Amino acid sequence: MFLDGEEWQAKFRDFRSEAWRLETLPEYRMPQEAEEFQRFRSGERFAGPFEDYWTGLIRGHRADGRTLGRVHVVRRPLSDYLRFEFQRYYAHSARAGEEIRILDVTGRDNPVEEAQDYWLFDLETVVLMNYEPDGRQISREVYEGDPAPFVEYQRIAVAESVPFLEYVSGLDI
Repeated sequence: MFLDGEEWQAKFRDFRSEAWRLETLPEYRMPQEAEEFQRFRSGERFAGPFEDYWTGLIRGHRADGRTLGRVHVVRRPLSDYLRFEFQRYYAHSARAGEEIRILDVTGRDNPVEEAQDYWLFDLETVVLMNYEPDGRQISREVYEGDPAPFVEYQRIAVAESVPFLEYVSGLDI
């Protein structure tokens, strides 16, 4: 099943306890970000505080006892896109309560090498995030198999990563 529109939004509205994401790419080419990304590359910075739909969603879920989290697998040097994503999104989302972690695999084996990008809802529902090699999204697809391997990827990624705010402490992003 391919997800879009209301069905996709409902995943973030209706989960019971946890929505969690694994991100593996150094760049995501999302049309809605293109202008801001170009401004970032031209020197504009997004100091904030920044509030939008996503940070409001995070705060609302936290107030209800639900969590949003993610681990992004990275290698240094960080791509321009990762520096943009860290400053424009992660810094604000982490302060709003999203549990963002960074798994830096520079100079070491990637413990989740075989995993692709995905969302995991309530440790039960897996949505595969399908991308072209350059980071353009192809689709979002509900995985029909056993979620256990994805739960294990989550466990490993969380154990091997550090909190985002700790990772960027002292970095010039």
